[in-house]
Amino acid sequence: MTNEELKIKITELLPSATFEEGGDFLNINIESKDWLSFAMQLNSDNTLAFDYLFCLTCVDWKTHLTMVYHLTSTKFRHNIVIKSKLEKVNPAIETVCKIWRTAELHEREVYEMFGVNFLNHPDLRLLILPDGWEGRNPLLKDFDDPINMIKL
Repeated sequence: MTNEELKIKITELLPSATFEEGGDFLNINIESKDWLSFAMQLNSDNTLAFDYLFCLTCVDWKTHLTMVYHLTSTKFRHNIVIKSKLEKVNPAIETVCKIWRTAELHEREVYEMFGVNFLNHPDLRLLILPDGWEGRNPLLKDFDDPINMIKL
């Protein structure tokens, strides 16, 4: 499917979705409350077949966080980027690791680095950082580490 065809199909699935112009991938903005049901549709719809989550990350904009999901269809070779704005305080979004297994470790990394709570995640704990770093979230822009003099 072309990006224009994807826009039409995605608007049918989620009328509240908005699109960003430019870039090779179709960028779609959605509400976090719509994420889980929309993700299930993207994966199970035979005309879309988004069967591979190849990147999941978070961006700190100082006023809010944005979750960013890169999806591809290995069958049709089309790609999309899903973005969802989260509150800076107590950010949370549903896990998608039951839909795409690759999400499990990516979500754990975002949890420890940005503090995003992935609701219903089966094993949400630190992945890289040592014990004692729970809740410190070193990739947030307001992170301050006076011992190592790190200020982002």
